[in-house]
Amino acid sequence: MLSTDTQSGKSVEANVKGWLPKPSEDIIEYAADFTVPNDFGKPGAVIITNHHYKEIYLVQIVLHGFFSGPIPFPANSWIHSRNDNYDSRIIFKNQAYLPSQTPAGLRDQRREDLLSIRGNGKGERKMFDRIYDYAPYNDLGDPDKDLTLARPVLGGSQQWPSPRRCRTGRPPTKSDPNSESRVEKPDSFYVPRDERLKEVNKQSTNTSSIATGRLKEVLDDLLPQITASLPSLNIAAKIAPSASEKLPKDQTPTVLQKDIFAWLHDQEFARHTVAGNNPFSIKLLKEFPIVSKLDPEVYGAPESALTKEIVEAEIKSMSVDQALAGKRLFILDHHDMLLPFIEKMNSKPGKKAYASRTIFFHTESGTLTPIAIELSLPDAEKRVFTNGHDSTSEWNWKFAKAHVCSNDAAVHQYVNHWLRTHGSVEPYIIATHRQLSSMHPIYKLLHPHMRYTLETNANTRQNLIQGGGIVEASFSTGECGMELSSAAYDTMWRFDMEALPADLLRRGMAVEDPAALCGVKLVREDYPYAADGLLVWSAIQEWVESYVNHFYTDAEEVKSDAELQAWWSEIINKGHCDKRGEAWWPDVDTNEDLSRILTTIIWVSSGHHAAVSLGQNPSAGNLPKRPTLVRKLIPRQDDPDYENFLENPHSFFLSALPPPPPATTKVNAIPGSVPDHSPDENFLGGFDPLNSYWVSDPQVMKISKRFASRMEEIKEIINARNKDPNLKNRTGAGVPPYEPLLPRLGPGAQNRGIPNSVSI
Repeated sequence: MLSTDTQSGKSVEANVKGWLPKPSEDIIEYAADFTVPNDFGKPGAVIITNHHYKEIYLVQIVLHGFFSGPIPFPANSWIHSRNDNYDSRIIFKNQAYLPSQTPAGLRDQRREDLLSIRGNGKGERKMFDRIYDYAPYNDLGDPDKDLTLARPVLGGSQQWPSPRRCRTGRPPTKSDPNSESRVEKPDSFYVPRDERLKEVNKQSTNTSSIATGRLKEVLDDLLPQITASLPSLNIAAKIAPSASEKLPKDQTPTVLQKDIFAWLHDQEFARHTVAGNNPFSIKLLKEFPIVSKLDPEVYGAPESALTKEIVEAEIKSMSVDQALAGKRLFILDHHDMLLPFIEKMNSKPGKKAYASRTIFFHTESGTLTPIAIELSLPDAEKRVFTNGHDSTSEWNWKFAKAHVCSNDAAVHQYVNHWLRTHGSVEPYIIATHRQLSSMHPIYKLLHPHMRYTLETNANTRQNLIQGGGIVEASFSTGECGMELSSAAYDTMWRFDMEALPADLLRRGMAVEDPAALCGVKLVREDYPYAADGLLVWSAIQEWVESYVNHFYTDAEEVKSDAELQAWWSEIINKGHCDKRGEAWWPDVDTNEDLSRILTTIIWVSSGHHAAVSLGQNPSAGNLPKRPTLVRKLIPRQDDPDYENFLENPHSFFLSALPPPPPATTKVNAIPGSVPDHSPDENFLGGFDPLNSYWVSDPQVMKISKRFASRMEEIKEIINARNKDPNLKNRTGAGVPPYEPLLPRLGPGAQNRGIPNSVSI
């Protein structure tokens, strides 16, 4: 035991009484007696050496016998065996200190503990390590297995920029020295030991079943495509125990439980852009003509084929200029993001795609309706579709909407889901562990929002987004998927725009209004994701500002905090080093700067991820409604398939969509495939004493309780909105409520509650 006073030094070493219990027991208490002199001072840390041949999970240490009462030392950490690592571990007292406030007796230990976590950047990491370091995404391909599985290294080049991942140090492949070799199940990718799922003995649930459940959750919106995408592998037979299993009602998309014809409706197609699983892409249309930013020398004339005349013929009641002035036109524009990849995507059998633009009109009834779709190919072919009044044009309209959904699914999964949450958050976590001591108040604030993310991402790299994996097979983008993510990182990802109010302003979905919540007013109030998201954002912002101001009395303390400045510098210069030269990175010079940065990180890890992840099955689990790939282009009159299309358009349309209904039934019947939370999930606003590191600070406890109360208020507001008949994007005949951002602080219904971290 270490004193906070340098004069008092260490206590005499003490041994824990007893030995390891039976593994069936949950939490076991051990005792040890320390002998300390009368002038020992205040305990500040405990040094632990595990002489057992197995690692142990230490929840906490509580010291008794001092006049001040019990003193907690929270650990929640695996303590390695001395057989694996000779070094001891240090567990600090449950009290936050800025670096300048660190008691003299703990300064060396604070520095040494940080150094031990960083490693030296060499060698292959072992599963018992707790080393945090950076590496590019150089393990997505497997060229040693098959050269067709080679994938570019993402990160470290101008062509393929990327956030960094946690370094594993595996040896290079034989085929490509720049690519890292892979390991296959049952072996796992390395993550620092404390990042692995904690064993939970709740209702006979163990670590393995939790990990399996999380993988199924990630797969939820992919599974319906697997059978059709990989028919030769007979995946359905491998993962579904019986072909007779039926699709449980609670795994049917919520909207289809209420209206089996929902996928046919233009209104539902439009509603999905503001209340589905990808409400992050729709923008206010501000000007005509619509112009591409791609190189015209490569991609042809930049002007869109969506003209004023086409739009005015559809809206009828006003001119385009009047609609623009009234903020009545919106656009879902995936053209520039996808067109550079279309030729490569269409070269693969069984997958066909266009780059799409879709214009929506805000009707007098208060809802959006699609009025025109442009589908483009790289050879400058631009086709425009509207909802005509004859059978052929109506089927073409359905076909065009399917292609838009396919585009949107790829952008949802690879950009707004993977890149903007999983990928961008990983460097924040690595830097937090490497540069902020566990005694640092900002470490304590961020810790609940880092939980399980690194292992979730490692599982995703190993089992989902790798070359030839399920995700590649399930989307029209195919092997271009992670390249699309890299391109989006290059052209559109900005840390300052990941703040929800800034993102809404950038997309024109809100305007600045100092009197409004968060200083922005929505252009259209019936935008469920944004309306609910601003409530959650404001609560996080208020909580973070109070927390920061409690520990930093002025800007000088922020600027002089060496750990904090090193943390932010490392996020920029190592974690997101491919973007380090950008002028938009904020400085950390004031309390306001720090609060804004932390609010953004916590929002992305919690609210943004909940909206992009937990809404997958309720809004997008039906193939005709939200296909992730399309097999055929829309036939022209001179195409061989055109006569088949005219003779049986329904059959032709369904043949372009995967998979056949029986396969959908079998694959979706996997128990647990509906997104749900882990038994030990922590929710935004919730309070778990074993995983909260500030319980010894009464003021922070008060701040946290106020935050929890605000989340309960938000829950009531959202529930009321979901019953308001004037909000037609979340109420009405066959319309499901919008619940991805509905708070919950404990166990409850699936698809509700905002997890603290990117843990699904």
